[in-house]
Amino acid sequence: MKKIGIIGLGMLGNAVALHLLESGFEVTVYNRTKEKTLQAKARGAKVVTSPKEIAENSELVITIVKNANAVKDVSFEKNGIIEGRHEKLIVADMSTIDPLESKIISKKFQEYNINKLDIPVMGGPNVAITGDLVLMASGNKESFDYCKNVFENIANKVFFLGESGIAHSVKLAMNLQITMLALALSEGIVLVKKANVNPKIFLEILNSTYFKTGMSEKKAYKMIEGKYDTTFTLANLKKDISTMTNAAKSLGIELPMIQKAEEVYESAIKEGFGEIDYTGIIEYIKKINELK
Repeated sequence: MKKIGIIGLGMLGNAVALHLLESGFEVTVYNRTKEKTLQAKARGAKVVTSPKEIAENSELVITIVKNANAVKDVSFEKNGIIEGRHEKLIVADMSTIDPLESKIISKKFQEYNINKLDIPVMGGPNVAITGDLVLMASGNKESFDYCKNVFENIANKVFFLGESGIAHSVKLAMNLQITMLALALSEGIVLVKKANVNPKIFLEILNSTYFKTGMSEKKAYKMIEGKYDTTFTLANLKKDISTMTNAAKSLGIELPMIQKAEEVYESAIKEGFGEIDYTGIIEYIKKINELK
């Protein structure tokens, strides 16, 4: 498999496209805002004007868009993927969406004899550019096996998890972890700072224990300094948190902490912090505590 189409050239989609181009794949790209395709075009990607053309030019189409409605739009609306379908076409969705919506979309694709895989990932554009994502896949196993060379190029670890929807459930559970870690670090830093303790001492002690994380070893120091390299915006994480709470309701379970986190992130967005990195939630915690 050599011909890959990518729909959605945000930070992650652009990085995936650039890495695939560097790896020798033939990449065709589409984005509603054409300016976001310029870097990929300069590296050799073919830029087209519709998802239909992406399908016509690709064996595998990867969608990396905002939400389930956006996946449906590029898939089934006028000039959508299904209008460019052919016998060898496989679709793989890298967006973060509700597992139930993923199953509905997969079933709709089946009506057109197209297999759709779920392939959400962990890791931002900084690791996508080097092919070091962690990829979770679910859906038709035969299609997964056929596309495996592409997935193993995109990611350094690939997990096939079973039937449609499962990968998106695990992705939501993973983003729940980073939500809580960002909040815990933010509140810990604010607590010690208010107690006149250097937050770097707090991090040094934390990172000497079993409770250290990649976030506490890397991003937390930038959180102290108020310097953010935005790889995933606070607003985008809030979108995923809302997807988590909706998924919990559909499963009939209570997740009280993520419900509270949704309120906190919503308040942070209202205070103007939505476009900084998600770890910038510390800025909101500092603000409500009148801490500079």
